[in-house]
Amino acid sequence: MNQDRKNKVDARQGSGFGKIEHLHPIRMLLYLSMVGIGILFFVLVVAFVRTGGFGSEQFSLPRFFSVSTLILLFSSYTISKVPRIYKKDKLRKMTRYLAFTFMLGVAFIGAQILGWRELTESGAYFTGKASGSYLYLITALHLLHLLGGMIFLAFLLIKTAHMANDGVRSLIFIRDPYRRLQLSMLNTYWHFLGALWLTLYLVILFMS
Repeated sequence: MNQDRKNKVDARQGSGFGKIEHLHPIRMLLYLSMVGIGILFFVLVVAFVRTGGFGSEQFSLPRFFSVSTLILLFSSYTISKVPRIYKKDKLRKMTRYLAFTFMLGVAFIGAQILGWRELTESGAYFTGKASGSYLYLITALHLLHLLGGMIFLAFLLIKTAHMANDGVRSLIFIRDPYRRLQLSMLNTYWHFLGALWLTLYLVILFMS
């Protein structure tokens, strides 16, 4: 009887539901938020596609959207190095990579703004044709979600830089499982935004 119960427990733990039960509540909240964000952008992309894009109009995809795509993909590379550096207890190096990622995020914002400027110069306005309105809305909402990630990134950057200057505090920081969770969640969210933007970029490229 006990053996059967143990087998059921083991089977439950090995199943998808068992893994979900063992997720940290904050990580679960992050995953639910990502699902919500994905649904939001899916609806907006479908609406944008239904407008027919820009058709035969003299419209070309802003060059700075391509630049921003490369910037964000490179930032995904820099932030992917952070968890491994953290495991090696190298806080100063970790601070540099967090700073690189933050600066790339700022560069992405700058490139997006310049991309919007290109849009207006090509005759696409937010209050104009529906396809233009959706394009501004989609890119602006993505930028807004990225800003949320950058705020958390800035917090971890400042915290890590502060701890790296003190041997005792850095040891506590490295051994803190909550910090490990924060870094893992930031990494996941940042990669999610990178993949989301790449998808949006390809859709916009196809519809332009």
